[in-house]
Amino acid sequence: MTSAFWRLIERAALSYEAEVCLIDVGPNLGAINRAALIAASHVVVPVAPDLFSLQGLKNLGPVLRQWRETWRQSYAKSPLKGVALPQGEMTPIGYVLMQHAERLGRPTKAYERWHARIPGVYRESVLGEGRSASPGSTSPGDDQITRIKHYRSLMPLAMDARKPMFLLKPADGAIGAHQTYVQQCYGDFRTLAEAVARRTRLHWSGQP
Repeated sequence: MTSAFWRLIERAALSYEAEVCLIDVGPNLGAINRAALIAASHVVVPVAPDLFSLQGLKNLGPVLRQWRETWRQSYAKSPLKGVALPQGEMTPIGYVLMQHAERLGRPTKAYERWHARIPGVYRESVLGEGRSASPGSTSPGDDQITRIKHYRSLMPLAMDARKPMFLLKPADGAIGAHQTYVQQCYGDFRTLAEAVARRTRLHWSGQP
């Protein structure tokens, strides 16, 4: 059933006393991702400054709205009385700009041109006409939650150590300049976590 993922997530959350569950899905709009997203209260969209991400936003937005409406109708007609079901909210709260190249702390011009097109496509395709900004944002341009640059050198180290990039230690091979990148990476993801917490009105303890 479509709600199977939600019940598994709820059971795991109760077992581990988790207040927040993160659902990470691949870039496709198949049945498995539909079930996973219906279990989600909020949606954060990772995008890269390129043509493929813009097309992905154009595909994602209408499908999300269709899934939301279809589930709303199914929920109202559900014969499973007394069985807890997900609300299927899937509320978009913004996008994260991923894998941009930087020069002097700013995206390079080639990436900046694509980046400039993302806000309009996101608002039109994902939020839909008649909405100017994501919940929790302060302006239409605030749909971008944060930027996460491509920490290429940390990825293979993190895979070998089987831990997040921002928790790598010298013993994991993160020595010299790598340690600087680890600290920058930690700051980037902390900023992301704090922003998501604000937009979803979650309590943020500030602990790593």
